[in-house]
Amino acid sequence: MGMKIVFMGTPEFAVASLDILLQNNYDVVAVVTVPDKPAGRGQQIQQSAVKKYALDKGLTILQPEKLKDEVFINELQALKADLQIVVAFRMLPEVVWNMPPLGTYNLHGSLLPKYRGAAPINWAIINGETESGVTSFKLKHDIDTGNILFQEKIAISKTATAGEMHDALMQLGAEVILKTVQAIESGDYELKPQDDTQSIHAPKLFKDTCKIHWNNSVEKVYNLIRGLSPYPAAFAEFIDKNNQTLGVKIFISETEVANHSYNAGTVLSDGKTFLKVACTNGYVYIKELQMAGKKRMLVEEFLRGFKIDSDFKFI
Repeated sequence: MGMKIVFMGTPEFAVASLDILLQNNYDVVAVVTVPDKPAGRGQQIQQSAVKKYALDKGLTILQPEKLKDEVFINELQALKADLQIVVAFRMLPEVVWNMPPLGTYNLHGSLLPKYRGAAPINWAIINGETESGVTSFKLKHDIDTGNILFQEKIAISKTATAGEMHDALMQLGAEVILKTVQAIESGDYELKPQDDTQSIHAPKLFKDTCKIHWNNSVEKVYNLIRGLSPYPAAFAEFIDKNNQTLGVKIFISETEVANHSYNAGTVLSDGKTFLKVACTNGYVYIKELQMAGKKRMLVEEFLRGFKIDSDFKFI
């Protein structure tokens, strides 16, 4: 009789890990994901990526509003799972993570103890790291602090965006989850404590985090842009000819290190092919952007419909 596994997850990032367990014939007795909720302009009810996948595979699905709810706890206990696997879900109460006899294991998108928290992929790029990875660890009280089972590294290229790293880590993470479950099944594994002195925090991203400050170095601005691309996206603000403050999201950029005498935020453009913004030690070239209410576009397309005059300046 094989292990019974309960899988917990929500976004697309978690689907690859669930899929690899099913592809390798593991007995996933239930999937736990968030309740359906309204989203988007029409506020239509949306299902999580994990629920959509689980429905397609005919899996049992639990969607508790509260993880301490007595009905949910009873449903979970009745499943008699040996192991719980958590990928991109939410913080679990002890009554949940301490339930299965083999424990509850989490996949995190960083090289723990670095980048503990809600946005590890984004912060690694924003901070200019050259490598990242995934970690499987056994859950305990404090978030992202449990003993490590497996860890795999991957390089962050100088041009990689958060979206590209998300996709790479999603696939790598699935492989690590399979390796984790296989090790637990065989009983041949070793748990290693994290070194808390090496901890780096990766907090949730807020609007203030995403605003570009042009009085920073070109490297810092560039890393912020790619670390937030495509979502939630770095943004800049300018005042138009009607004295209104407008925002623009920036997805792709390039850098030029150079000495200059321009004030930070000064915009230079030929009106057709390039748009660059002065920073402390050079310029950031904007390559792809999106105005509020408009589609994402290349800078050449933007310049065809938006006139850059000598007074145009980011604030």
